[in-house]
Amino acid sequence: MSPDVDVLVARARAWLAEDPDPQTRAELALVLADVPAGVDGSAADLADRFRGMLEFGTAGLRGALGAGPHRMNRVVVLRAAAGLAAYLRQEGAIGPSGQRSVVIGYDARHNSDVFARDTAEVMTGAGFTAWVMPRPLPTPLLAFAIRELGCAAGIMVTASHNPPQDNGYKVYLGDGSQIVPPADHDIAGHIDAVGHLADVPRGGPGTVLGEDLVDHYLDTVAGLAVDGPRDLDIVYTPLHGVGGTTVLQVLETAGFSEPRVVEQQAEPDPDFPTVGFPNPEEPGAMDLALALAEETGADIVVANDPDADRCAAAVPGLHGWRMLRGDEVGALLAHHLFTRGRTGTYASSIVSSSLLAKQAAAAGQPHEETLTGFKWIGRVPGLAFGYEEALGYCVDPEHVRDKDGVSALLLLCELAAELKAEGRGLTDLLDDIAREHGLHATGQVSVRVDDLALIPAALAGLREQPPTELGGLAVLGVDDLGQGSAALPPTDGLRYHLADGARVIVRPSGTEPKVKCYLEVVVPIEAGADDGVEAARISAAGRLDALGSDIRTAAGL
Repeated sequence: MSPDVDVLVARARAWLAEDPDPQTRAELALVLADVPAGVDGSAADLADRFRGMLEFGTAGLRGALGAGPHRMNRVVVLRAAAGLAAYLRQEGAIGPSGQRSVVIGYDARHNSDVFARDTAEVMTGAGFTAWVMPRPLPTPLLAFAIRELGCAAGIMVTASHNPPQDNGYKVYLGDGSQIVPPADHDIAGHIDAVGHLADVPRGGPGTVLGEDLVDHYLDTVAGLAVDGPRDLDIVYTPLHGVGGTTVLQVLETAGFSEPRVVEQQAEPDPDFPTVGFPNPEEPGAMDLALALAEETGADIVVANDPDADRCAAAVPGLHGWRMLRGDEVGALLAHHLFTRGRTGTYASSIVSSSLLAKQAAAAGQPHEETLTGFKWIGRVPGLAFGYEEALGYCVDPEHVRDKDGVSALLLLCELAAELKAEGRGLTDLLDDIAREHGLHATGQVSVRVDDLALIPAALAGLREQPPTELGGLAVLGVDDLGQGSAALPPTDGLRYHLADGARVIVRPSGTEPKVKCYLEVVVPIEAGADDGVEAARISAAGRLDALGSDIRTAAGL
């Protein structure tokens, strides 16, 4: 073997000696046996597993399950928990109630319960009270529990909508919001400083919370709905995730009839057998739900992603069922809250539609733009409502300062029922909004890469040779988001301001190996034209196609 491989083998054997998990120990032992035997790909596999620690950032940890420091496993989680505990001790992190406590939740993915138990034992060993959720539950319930219990921090074991082979580790501080810089960097430093796992104190398994906390969350969410029409035929899918029983209980408490649930996707299943990617935005993920809605003549289809912090919806239209874009749902929910008289700041991320700013101005409410992610949206002072185009909505920031697919789903169904009672639908309301503010159409070019070096190369190419025209529209200005501004911290990405109010943003995904290009065009509605909105949609679709094609070419994707 080469000297480099010898070093990797030595590191792997040291890792093997620390690993408490018989499954990943056996997995790594097989790789170590294959390397000296010259089995094809074994040396590359070992190198990939040991090419550094899985990076801890503002999204916490997320990666493929397996043995080695560049995978999600018990060693990585134990070290992350020990580093987080050290950070909390250094910061004197005591929750509003005066307790040194943390709360730990987990979804139904492979090993989520194991990672939650390991975290609880490290936290109790470090002198914290550890509260553990009673079963696999939605991420927003964890965010709710942090504030309800007055904890110094919260940990959610989930990979959200990632593929089945992944898992993750999401960290919140005592305000109930996800970590942001510099906390992520400081926690990562403490993780790096963790020595041998044998020296990390391990305590008891923590205290399992009762169902009363879950019931309190369900009642709080159901209480968001006001008296009104409830006649609505709903099709629902939790996409093999943990949202099912939670959503059904909330809808029942709020007075809705039981929805039709997609049977094949009703129960949590970490293998997600009916979908390629358990993300309602991915092609094919909603096919079973849409087929059930077509068969039964439903009024609306609603869905959660596997940890139920996102909400997707589909509605019947002139040409069959169509998925609503995240920006459309954001505009609908904002309209609903404006109509209710909800005051405060309405916030959206930089990659979301510019429509919300116009809606807020018309309603006399402030609007704030943030970086992507609810770690930023949830921290907006005076937040009344926040959303991002990737199906995330915060409709009750008083209780959950994070995206919550359960409460968003409820309010969307409430709005749909009110419109149905008027003989209208959600698309009719979207048409009204377009007539008032212009049709804001959004799209996305998302390119998954195997070679991560392609992502910075794409951004570098755009900086070196900036386009002067995209989709036939002149580039009026470019914001290099990496430079930051008075309003926004720096983040890797570029924003192009185009003629006629159009916009393109290019950035790397924060959670997946993808380059994402976010597109928006604005088409005014011709006054008095019977088919003005439909004509604008057709025009917008063509403009989005042209934008997507040009930015992909310019980025070398």
